Amino acid sequence: MSDEIESVEDFRTRARAWIKANLGPVQGWDLSQHCEDDDEEREAVARDRALQRKLFDAGFAGICFPKEYGGQGLTPDHNRAFNEELAGHEYASRFAVPTFSPCASTLLEFGTAEQKAAHLPAILKGDEVWVQLLSEPGGGSDVAGITTGAVRNDKGDWILNGSKVWTSRAWWADWGLILVRTNWDVPKHTGMSVFIMPLHQPGVEIHRIERLNGESEACQEFFTDVRIPDSDRMGEVDAGWTIGQRWMYHERLGHNSPYVCHPIGQRKAGGPAEPSTVALARRSGRIDDPAARELIGEHRALGIVTQQLSHRIASAAASGKGNTDMSSIDRVFRGVASARRATIAFELAGATASVWDEDEEGATEAVGMNFLMRQVGSIGGGTTEISRNVVAERVLGMPRETSGDKGVAFRDIQRGPKRG
Repeated sequence: MSDEIESVEDFRTRARAWIKANLGPVQGWDLSQHCEDDDEEREAVARDRALQRKLFDAGFAGICFPKEYGGQGLTPDHNRAFNEELAGHEYASRFAVPTFSPCASTLLEFGTAEQKAAHLPAILKGDEVWVQLLSEPGGGSDVAGITTGAVRNDKGDWILNGSKVWTSRAWWADWGLILVRTNWDVPKHTGMSVFIMPLHQPGVEIHRIERLNGESEACQEFFTDVRIPDSDRMGEVDAGWTIGQRWMYHERLGHNSPYVCHPIGQRKAGGPAEPSTVALARRSGRIDDPAARELIGEHRALGIVTQQLSHRIASAAASGKGNTDMSSIDRVFRGVASARRATIAFELAGATASVWDEDEEGATEAVGMNFLMRQVGSIGGGTTEISRNVVAERVLGMPRETSGDKGVAFRDIQRGPKRG
């Protein structure tokens, strides 16, 4: 039996034929990730699980994952070819991020053989949806400042207490990748560990968070004496920051990860569908206005640069030729560009973008809501301010800012205003 890898073009041809024969047109659920109510959301999740299983059964799931875990053992170029052919078709949109990137990507890199064998095939088959448990109510963007902790009992298990927040999809997901404090007597970057854990178990409470746009995808989790077996620890005890840095690298890659199945050339999921700026200008009577035409050109240019920059950085990282921290460049540009594009659309739409008739067909609601939520792109998944620091220190080699907590045991670090 030959081990020769199928050429990208042959794979593309085969993928194109299968996609056209087996996948329907792209769904609104895929483009907006928004459902009218919980029942519709559950229906969308079930549909995505079935689609992911269909990919697996056809030999198109996990294109860059090793064959031993149910993947195809192919290259990022094969994955890109599949994603290009997928444009315009339905797909398992809720599996892309964070299940495949960063969760499955991190599990593949740092998990034990037993952990990978137990979970990667289940993910590829659509049986497990994962979330990442990083942010905390009092932590802001300082991931290393986490206080959710785990201590080991006399049976060797870990007992977890604390809280995580802004966890997308936790209310219906299956498993989570969690970073916790396991040592308070060492500096903050050296006392963390990573665990994998089922979300729906005794001691875990999941509360929904309603945002400005009315959706409640994000959640806060409260952990009270949750037992985690040591076999679900990923990596060495207190070495979680090493894993965490790669975890956050995969998070910044997001949909551009070679491990993700996501259409290229199709608007990225998240928020209302993005309207045409030309249509907005025509509707507001500004299509012949030179200033409006400049805004349309700027909007289009930012979209093109965002897509091409993401592809260039992801390709360089996948080939090993680029600094992996360059993903922070993409993170900064996407955050700034998405906010600017939402602002341009709002300006072109005029007054109708601020107040719209819910009974009227049109794009004004999307424009207003995208403008209202425009800063999410600079906050969710790690703020652009943190990414700027990463670019400065790890890409450009600039000196690190001085810090008062360097070399200080975490329990001795002041985490609030002084009293008295």
